[in-house]
Order: sequence, then C-alpha cells, then structure tokens
Amino acid sequence: MSTDDLIAQLSLFEKAALLSGENTWQTRAIPRLGIESIFLSDGPHGVRKQTGSGDHLGIAASLPATCFPTAATVANSWDASLAEDIGTALGREASEQGVHVLLGPGLNIKRSPLGGRSFEYFSEDPEVAGVMAAAYVRGIQSQHVAATPKHFAANSQELRRMASDSILDERTLREIYLSAFETVVREAKPWAIMSAYNRVCGEYAHENPHLLQDVLRDEWGFDGAVISDWGGSNDAVRAVAAGGTLEMPSPGFTSARDIVSAVEQGVLAENDLDQRVAELLDLITRVTQRPSPGGVDQASHHALARRAASESAVLLRNQDGILPLAEGTDVAFIGEFATVPRYQGAGSSLVNATNVTNLVAAARSSSLSVSAYAQGFRRDGTPDDVLIAEAVRAAAVAEVAIVCLGLPENAESEGLDRETLSIPGNQIELLRAVSAVNNRVVVIISAGGAVEMPWADGTPAVIHAYLGGQAGAEGLVDVLTGTVTPSGKLAETLPRTLGDTPTARDFPATGPAAEYREGPFVGYRYYETADIDVAFEFGFGLSYTTFSYRDISVSESEVTFSIENTGTFTGAEIAQVYVARHGDSSVVRPVSELRGFAKVRLEPGEARTLSIPLGERAFRFYDVETQTWQVEAGTYEIRVGASVRDIRLAAAMEIAGTVPAGVLRTELSPYLTADIAHIDNRAFSALLGREHGSSVDGGAILANDPVLRLEHSDSPVGRLIFRLLDGRRRAAARKGTADLNMLFLLNMPFRAIGKMSGGRATDDLVEGVLRLANGKTIRGLWHIMRAYARGRRAEKQSQRIFANKSGGRA
Repeated sequence: MSTDDLIAQLSLFEKAALLSGENTWQTRAIPRLGIESIFLSDGPHGVRKQTGSGDHLGIAASLPATCFPTAATVANSWDASLAEDIGTALGREASEQGVHVLLGPGLNIKRSPLGGRSFEYFSEDPEVAGVMAAAYVRGIQSQHVAATPKHFAANSQELRRMASDSILDERTLREIYLSAFETVVREAKPWAIMSAYNRVCGEYAHENPHLLQDVLRDEWGFDGAVISDWGGSNDAVRAVAAGGTLEMPSPGFTSARDIVSAVEQGVLAENDLDQRVAELLDLITRVTQRPSPGGVDQASHHALARRAASESAVLLRNQDGILPLAEGTDVAFIGEFATVPRYQGAGSSLVNATNVTNLVAAARSSSLSVSAYAQGFRRDGTPDDVLIAEAVRAAAVAEVAIVCLGLPENAESEGLDRETLSIPGNQIELLRAVSAVNNRVVVIISAGGAVEMPWADGTPAVIHAYLGGQAGAEGLVDVLTGTVTPSGKLAETLPRTLGDTPTARDFPATGPAAEYREGPFVGYRYYETADIDVAFEFGFGLSYTTFSYRDISVSESEVTFSIENTGTFTGAEIAQVYVARHGDSSVVRPVSELRGFAKVRLEPGEARTLSIPLGERAFRFYDVETQTWQVEAGTYEIRVGASVRDIRLAAAMEIAGTVPAGVLRTELSPYLTADIAHIDNRAFSALLGREHGSSVDGGAILANDPVLRLEHSDSPVGRLIFRLLDGRRRAAARKGTADLNMLFLLNMPFRAIGKMSGGRATDDLVEGVLRLANGKTIRGLWHIMRAYARGRRAEKQSQRIFANKSGGRA
C-alpha cells in the first residue's frame, strides 16, 4: 500500500497520534494498517539500547555494544574512510539489537572548548565536521538503519540548553553552523535529522520554518523526518506547520489532541499534517524493510576501535625522538588512567562497552617491559603526598616514565559545561615530581577536548589521546611502540589559556540569550585573524616520519600538488587546503578558511600527486541582502599545508566572481581584525542586520523559563524545590560525579514537565506550577490537583479511542 493510500485510511486522531512517541524510545504502531512501531536509540559512538524503562540520560542499563572512540577523537584522524567503517559497524550492531534509528552522529560546531558535550562533536570547523559526519551517515544507513545527524542547529552550550536562544547573524549561521549539516544532507542523504533544544533567533529549532522548510527541505532537498531532541518540542501544532515530524519521547496524547483541535478549528492545515505523517511513514518503510541481521563479529569491531584510536591519537611533542619506544624499553606507568581508563564521555552517549582494555595490560602484551605502575593521584582532585611519593620511586628506576593525565568524569558531560580548561592541580603536581627524577617522560592526555598545557614545553613527549573508546589503550600502545606511526592532527585549536578564546567573556551564556557576538570567528578563524598565540594550532600533529610538499597547480575547480615521504617510517600525512582572500572585502572574513583536505599513506621515499576539489563552495559567501550565495571578485590565495600555521605551498589566482569587490562598512570595523573584545551593541547589531540589546532574566516565571529560575521564586515552596534539586546536584559534584537527572531538571523549561511525562501532566497542570512559582502558592496547588485529574480523564479517553481505532495498544 502506498504512503498516500495509508494516509487516506487514517483518522485525523490517528494521524496526529503518530507524530509523537509511544514511550521513551518507540513510535506508535497502527496494526490494522500494518504500520509498525520503530525503535530509536542513542549511539553516536556506540549503540545504547536501554533495557527496562528508558531515561535518555545514560543512567539506566543498556545492552553491551562496542564503544568506539568519540567523534572528537575520530575527527583527529581526518579519515572519512575510517569514519565510514565505524558507521557501518554502528549500523550493524544497531540492526542486530533491533534498533531502527540511531541518534547520531553529533556535528555541532565547537564554539567554545568549554562546551560540555564537545567530546560528541567533530570539530570547530564545518568542513571537517561535515565530511566526517557524512561518512558516518553513509556507513550507518548501509545497514538499513537510519542515521540522525544532530543537533540542528546552533546548539553550542549545555547550561539552559532547553531554554536558551542562540542569537546570531544569518551569514554566520549559514557559513559556520549550518554548513556541516548541508554537507551531510547533500552528500549522504540522511533519513532523519534531530532538531536542537534551543531557539535560533527567537524560534525553537523544532518549530523553526526557516531552518526546517526554507533551508533544510527547499534548499538542500532533505526528504527525511525531523525528530525532536528528547523533550525539545515546544508547541506540537507549530512544529507540524513548520516541518517538525516526530515529537519524542512521549507527551501521552496531549499533543495529538492539540493537533486535532488545531485542524478542526482551521489553525493548522491538514495538508501540513499529512506531509509530516508521510515523512514518518517513509522513515518506517526505510528501516523496517531490511534483511535479517547477519550477526556481529565483536572481535573485528574491537579491532576497528583499536585502529580508530591509534589513527586518531595526536602526537604533540616528541623531543629528541623519544618516541617510538624501542623493543624491551623499561617503562613505568604513572597515573590512575593507566589502569582505569577514561575512554568515553557521560550522558546519553554512554556505552556499555563489550571489552575495555587498559594501558598497563596492553603494554605487558607488547614489546615493552613494564617495571612498575603507580596510581599517582586521586581522581577527585584531592592532593595526596603518599601517592606522589610512590610514583616518584617507580619513575626513578624506569628508563621512561609514561604519565597518564586527564580530566575526571565529572568535568565534561551532557548537561553541564566545563568551568576551566585546566587539568586538576594534583595531576600537574605529580608530573612535576616525576619529571624531577626522570628526564624521559611521556605524557598521555585523556580528555574529550582542549586542555591548557603550560607544562608542555618542558615535557619531552606529549600525546593527546582524547577519549579513545574501549580499545583505546591498545591503540596507544601501538603508537608508543611504533607499530603504528602517529598521523592524527588536531580538529580543534588548543589555546594557551581560556582567556585567549573568543568566547571567554560570555560562555556559557547564563541568561535567556546566547549572543554569538564573535560572528564567524570561531576556533582557528579567530586565532589566525586576531594573531593570537596558541599552544597547538588547528591541523597540527607530529609523525615519526617527515613529508615534503611540491609542485602546486591551482584552478577554480581544484588544487593539485605532490607529497613525498622523506623519512624512514611508513606513515600518513593529512594535507590541508586553505583559501585566503587578498585586498578589501565588503563582508566580514577570517584571514583563511579550510576548504578541503586529503589523507595519504606513503612508504619511505614514495611520492604521490593529490588533487583536491575546490569549486564554488571554496570561494562563496552568503549575501544576506539577496539571500543567495555569491562569490566576491578579487585575488584569492590557495594555501596547502600540514596545519593552518604550517603552510608549505601557496598560489594566487584571480576570481571573476558574481559580485564586485567592496569595502567593509565602518560600523563593522572591529570585525576586520576579529577584535572581539570591542564588539559592542552597535557593531553586533550591524552584523545582525537589526537592532539588538542584551536580554536578562526578570519578571514572572514563564513556561519556557528553566526550572533553575525557582531559585528566585516568589513562593517559599518554589524556592524549597530549587534548594532540594540543587542540593542533590551539589552533593553529587562533591563526590566527583555529575547527577544528570538533576542537571536535566534544573536546565529544562517548565513546559517540559508536560512533554516528558508520558501524558501524566498537561499544559494546564504546568500552568498551575507556574502560578505556584510566581507566588500564588495555594491557588497554584489547587490548580495542579484539578489539572491532574482532568488530564488523567482526557488521557484515558484518548487511549481508548486510539486502541479501538488502531487495532493495537494505546
């Protein structure tokens, strides 16, 4: 039966009911028409199919699955083929577990290194993020499982993540925050996309017609389903009209009743409803008409995870060629991460790994000789002189001391943003003590993103391993011993200090609006334009071999050049192509931008010629006045290098363009040199193209305000509720863990009480909660009780109607 025929046989209520979940992870079925329920599961770097009741926060148990390195880690490989292999493995495991829709990959741009969820995202650059995410999508969907790139769009912080408004100009939105999604949609054709929690310029992402209809569907040709982040739907009727397909998890039948009422009153066109239903039915067809799963080879998936970890580790320092370590080298491992690895982040991506290895065990199975292990530090940051003394004794008698440092589990997680880029002080104290007795020190960092490294210049060797997944330890030993020549390069800048970052003054935004005053100057685009010193630049990474570049040739369609391995090790080089414009420009521009890259593996003495496509996307900018992509005439320089600051070849060319060159308007002058500190309201309004003033919390507590506003409630009951919730959060933090439930509750808007309740609460009940919060305690409590009773009656009636009509369960 065709989709149109199915829709014709559905009642209005059934159509409305299909557009929200039956429970936390499943859609509704209509057995009388053969419409199946499909299962959705988290899984950006490993399938997380929960057993029992779902919570979406990574707290409940889940089935065992391979935990691959996180996206931030794999991005450092710059290897789309590897990413596609990982995607294929993810899809195969999802299919084997009966999962139809995998909620990933995550590809939001890393606006700030403090972003608590940065370990789930690829890069600060949309070219890297888009290419890598597209590869994941191709791999996942090759197994007849839908991929769900997320979070669309401009989702940059965890604080107030469900109640924050991302304020940014259209050009920055298009060129930085939408560009990676465009690459994925055009090149990989995902069957679903997950909308973000936040507003974008005043409208919630899941009900934003500009994002979902104008850009995603009309311009890019997306033909899949848009799925809300869990609890991210604000208004079901507005979502249907704007292009939001499926509301998850389950608001009971509240949204269905709202949609039916809107259609009957002429507020919502039934054609819009039918279009959303068609998108969902097409998704169901795509993921249910698949062959039976052929089983999972866990050993090969573990081997793939090991390869991914070794290909993604970034060698930052290697003074006097201390690495690789020769066969039989006597090593001491210092630091608890050597035996209890930090290999993934926390939150909805938390994977129940099938086989976690550690560095000490992996090294003992290698050519190295492990003479000692010392814990070295307490993971919670508490100083411990006894542990340091033990570590010093172990290091003093070893040829090489391998010191394993990193961020504790509560430092980076879904639901919270980082407060610092520093590694805990007790770990740095340990490093100093060990370095005083052994001058052959290798530091291995386990963290989901950037960390400050003021100690790096005095350390012979440094490897940033990021979060390497369940086989990360084995992959690192392969790098340490030279079994694998390191080839990872940074997909994000490592700044010297937090104060050097472009958003240091205002990230995360603590009020209702997150103002992207820096415009396009994100990551290296800022550091290069503002000429800021960094610890390690974007695209940087050392190897055990060396490469030479030569013979550049450029045209408007491609750049061609040759690379030769001039060293003694087989290795891979990641060549990066940047485009810079010379002369005046009428638009705000970074000094150079990545426009392509290629990874090539070469034997010693081998050379290869590479051609990297350019095309219009390499030179275009988004013209906000005409709402079209244009190319400004002028001289452009094509730069080929080993990093953004290690340019090996360059060639200039004249581009005729589609519009003549111009001069930047005076009010935008601070942006000419990325002078972010002097972006005042006048300059920011000029960039936005409209007047804008800063917004702050104040006045009555509203449905879309976060629960944390109860701290200033006019009701003593409201303030007590806040103290209880925040008290639990603080207690967990003191123990070195993150209470994800409390973080979620404090940052969610009040309207999510209804959206996340499975029908137990309604918008009317939320109105009672707001009355209470705004000081009308008795009236609020009475309203809540009456609304609860009315809501339960309405829900039971809706359940009976749906069950009787659909031929299934409610």
